[in-house]
Amino acid sequence: MANESIVTPEFRACFISVFKATSMMNANGTASEPKFSVRAAFPPKADLSGLKELAKKAALDKFGDKIPKAMRSPFRLNEELDNPVASIGDDWTIITFSANADRRPGLVDANLQDIISEEDVYSGAWFRAQIRAYGYDKAGNKGVAFGLQNLQKLRDDDPIGGGRTPANKAFEAVSSGAKTAGSLFD
Repeated sequence: MANESIVTPEFRACFISVFKATSMMNANGTASEPKFSVRAAFPPKADLSGLKELAKKAALDKFGDKIPKAMRSPFRLNEELDNPVASIGDDWTIITFSANADRRPGLVDANLQDIISEEDVYSGAWFRAQIRAYGYDKAGNKGVAFGLQNLQKLRDDDPIGGGRTPANKAFEAVSSGAKTAGSLFD
């Protein structure tokens, strides 16, 4: 059961780091171990039943029939976050998928071609992920998390969460009046 993986419904990526593992600041001011990660924002009508079932199986695998009452859930509404994602509704479900620094996730586009340019991957684009769930009991924290295996970018959209606006959306086209190479011979 621990190696079972599924492909998620589509989501908008937030705080995506899949080219370089990054550290996050812990509540006590120390840096966490570097990880590859993406915060997935699922619209309110997304069918998350497969993810919930996978999380339930992982909790049962880890804790048996003694699932802790105060177990941390990987499913959070945007409005519940200490740092909510800008530009999406409070009722969107947010789930973080991550991978250890030595396990960079695979990354392909909608046509299954490898994505090699970091500019093609940003907060706001739509993705789906191959993930697996696992239970944890570490330093007094008990819960279920999702391991990121692979990502597929489905389509572009406006940047969210403070991401940089693409250049082709930042400017309006202007006519320079300059001649093109082809028009020099007319």
